[in-house]
Amino acid sequence: MRKIYLIPAVVGLLTSIAAGPLAAQGAVPKQKAAPAPKAAAAGAPAAAGTSVAAGANSAETPAADDKIKAIDGFRSAKFGMNEADVRAAMTKDFNAKPDAIKAQDNASELTHSILLSVPELLPNGGTAELSYVFGYKSKSLIQVGAVWSKGTDAAITPEKLFSNANILRAHFMGEGFKPDSIAVNMPVAGGIVMFRGSDAKDRSVILLLQGTFENKENNQRVLTPTSLLLFYVADAKSPDIFKLPPGQF
Repeated sequence: MRKIYLIPAVVGLLTSIAAGPLAAQGAVPKQKAAPAPKAAAAGAPAAAGTSVAAGANSAETPAADDKIKAIDGFRSAKFGMNEADVRAAMTKDFNAKPDAIKAQDNASELTHSILLSVPELLPNGGTAELSYVFGYKSKSLIQVGAVWSKGTDAAITPEKLFSNANILRAHFMGEGFKPDSIAVNMPVAGGIVMFRGSDAKDRSVILLLQGTFENKENNQRVLTPTSLLLFYVADAKSPDIFKLPPGQF
């Protein structure tokens, strides 16, 4: 069983930018890296083997708060719910049997998680593992994650992971997140932030394609995906996890 950690703070993710041109899907493109897409085209899925443009923004004008996407959890599971209510939500959403839901504790963050394997969470996307994380102090839901990888589905391929990432990115681009919070195709250590966006209360969605980089000719860095991670986070900048009080050490 894999360990469940909270997604790092958004600032940390987006400042660890990998240097050099980047490509995804394990093939070196013949063309030069494409420039960052304009707002109207930012949500279009990238073709396999094409370069990923970094730092694209979805819009140039702010949206009214009442039109901004609200991130309150995932499906029937809402931030702030206790474990019993989340288990009931999982049963409602996925017809989950009690013995299919596994529990796991994080010894360093002192959070508690429950996990569920869900076939076809994304249509034709393979089996994913969902994780519901409960905070150290609040004991309530603070994060929901979904992971696609060989560990969740032995038949999954790098091409399928990249396809899933493109489908989800295109979906999120049309969801109405705060324009100044949106970033796509941001290279980070060990992968690419395919999408990040926040709502008016700074609750965030983060889509991270992880894999191994290989340097090719013309200083081209190629990513072969090994996993796709999707996070719905109540507070990415200050998560409810255990931290040593100042001055103790």
